[in-house]
Amino acid sequence: MIASPADRRTGQRVIVHVDMDAFFAAVEVRERPELAGKPVIVGGSRESRRGVVATASYEARRYGVRSAMPIRRAVALCPHGIFIPARHGLYREVSEAVLAILHEFSPLVEPVSIDEAYLDMTADRARFPSLEALGRAIKERIVTAQRLTATVGIAPNKLLAKLASELSKPDGLMVIEPGDVDRVLAPLPVERLPGVGPRTGERLRRLGITTVADLRARSRSFLGSHLGRLGQVLYEFAHGIDLRPVQPRQEARSISAEQTFEHDVERADQVVARLTELCAEVGRRLRAEGWWAQAVVLKARYPDFVTVTRRTTLGRPAADDATLLETARRLLRRLPPRPGGFRLLGVGVESLTRLEQGQLWDDAGRREPDEVDRLVDAINARYRRPVVVRGRLFKSGGASRERRSGAGAGDSVPGGARG
Repeated sequence: MIASPADRRTGQRVIVHVDMDAFFAAVEVRERPELAGKPVIVGGSRESRRGVVATASYEARRYGVRSAMPIRRAVALCPHGIFIPARHGLYREVSEAVLAILHEFSPLVEPVSIDEAYLDMTADRARFPSLEALGRAIKERIVTAQRLTATVGIAPNKLLAKLASELSKPDGLMVIEPGDVDRVLAPLPVERLPGVGPRTGERLRRLGITTVADLRARSRSFLGSHLGRLGQVLYEFAHGIDLRPVQPRQEARSISAEQTFEHDVERADQVVARLTELCAEVGRRLRAEGWWAQAVVLKARYPDFVTVTRRTTLGRPAADDATLLETARRLLRRLPPRPGGFRLLGVGVESLTRLEQGQLWDDAGRREPDEVDRLVDAINARYRRPVVVRGRLFKSGGASRERRSGAGAGDSVPGGARG
């Protein structure tokens, strides 16, 4: 007989999986209450040629709209849908706020994406009268602080906790006790298990395996001989065994932002305007997370999908928009000339460091990030949208206007850009 999770030291653990409901769409509805109850589709305008669906509200999902679907297909399925370009900066801010809430419950929090995370509550379960009360406390705290709903799954391990949340969405709560494992797992299709995608699912079907119960009926050696290491893992998953620990997030090693353009960008002023926006986003995140960058990376993709990067080390750590933009423009001039402009541009920072206050005014000339940048960050954070922007980000008549010295639009730009 296979050992149960309790027999394998996992039954005493309390693992929580928190999954925000239709996250991007829910944030947009929170910001614009008039969208409540309507089919909201985040990812681009309905005229988008290259956009894909990032998230769809549950009202839109009833029409078959799904994440990663081309916008064109979503329009065909849900022509009356409300299509909204994604605001990734806003979503990251809300995600960080939700993570801060989860840290109120446990120091062991592992983010796995922008809208989901695991918590290890083993040492803190005694603070709550029941596991259901624990789940309700997390959900209520998120609703109160962020006006968003989350689905919570609680179980002895990561596998079961995630299954619990998947089976109870949206706005649900499910607890899987060790004694519930057989009842919950056995009837599920094998595609519910991590690692079983379309190709593996087809291989399993050829072996006569369509449900977790079928998988359980095969020996470890049988699965290993047909699927290798994955077969060994699936054997344990099928019996509810998952010894993976909750691993708190490692400190950031890089921060980046990139944009794929609806139409290839060729003109020099347009290229610089896009770089300015990207540098402002990266700079905001640097300052919000308390980092200074020691290297800047520029990424460019041409219309023929050729992608190149250029990287440089800064003379001193920086976290202000002006330094990032100046550096990105120098890297831009190092790109190989190709016709047709750019399909994508991205700016990233690496070799991140945290500087003590005493280091900020040393002989090397380091200084605080521009105080105007910090003031703009604070105002926009308060209103949760860009109500104040630098002059170099101001757009009039659809064209970005560069107002900062040295950031004009008259430079020649590689990639066939025209001044």
